[in-house]
Amino acid sequence: MFAEQAGLRIEYDRTLATKENFIPTLTDFFLDPNAKGCNVTSPFKEQVAKWVNDLSAAAEIAGAVNTVIKKQDGTFLGDTTDGSGLVQDLLRLGVQIKDARILLLGAGGAARGVLQSILDLEPAFLMIANRTEEKAKQLASLIPRDNFVGVGFNQLIEVQLPFDLIINSTSASLTGELPAIPESVISSSACVYDMSYADKPTVFLQHAQKLGVLDTFDGLGMLVGQAAESFYLWTGYRPDVVPVIHALRSSL
Repeated sequence: MFAEQAGLRIEYDRTLATKENFIPTLTDFFLDPNAKGCNVTSPFKEQVAKWVNDLSAAAEIAGAVNTVIKKQDGTFLGDTTDGSGLVQDLLRLGVQIKDARILLLGAGGAARGVLQSILDLEPAFLMIANRTEEKAKQLASLIPRDNFVGVGFNQLIEVQLPFDLIINSTSASLTGELPAIPESVISSSACVYDMSYADKPTVFLQHAQKLGVLDTFDGLGMLVGQAAESFYLWTGYRPDVVPVIHALRSSL
């Protein structure tokens, strides 16, 4: 649908690879002079980050790449569009990030991939919380700022001021579980966003709704936003994500 919007003829195919033949497969793909770039999925995101010539700031922090761009000089740039997909979806939904107090749940790869993009929009405060406190603190240390801290889930009970935005980057929703956080941290006035998505609200969003939260959103728009950002990096054309989100939503 993006190519149709842009009026471009594009081939976008899926290629399966193993850990053993991933790099040869990637190298063979770029032997085609018409190859502009590719997306890379798990478990190869860390591997390709070591293969490219340069990394974007976001990819360097994430330690992973989901988009490879072949530059005019023949070298390769690795980027991650996770963060762009998230913040663009939040902005599309009318969620304010600048000057907001934000809680990011989880300290895994999904969280690492969005940190830079969130901080670039200048929130007043960003707290990353994880079941393992040390992992959250380690992630926060990657971008030292006075308004960015890492804590364990058990420390959230001590939070005094409410959060404006709560983002769940954990995989708990995929297994029908809730992050082990106190209910008191979820204010009814907050916006709650789950990076997971399904044909109905995730268990985390349902939990937030039961606590009186009105603004709850899942991560389908983030998924489309990631793809749109990759398309832009390859073609210079920024597509309209709304019709794609609607089409995917209706197919769930």
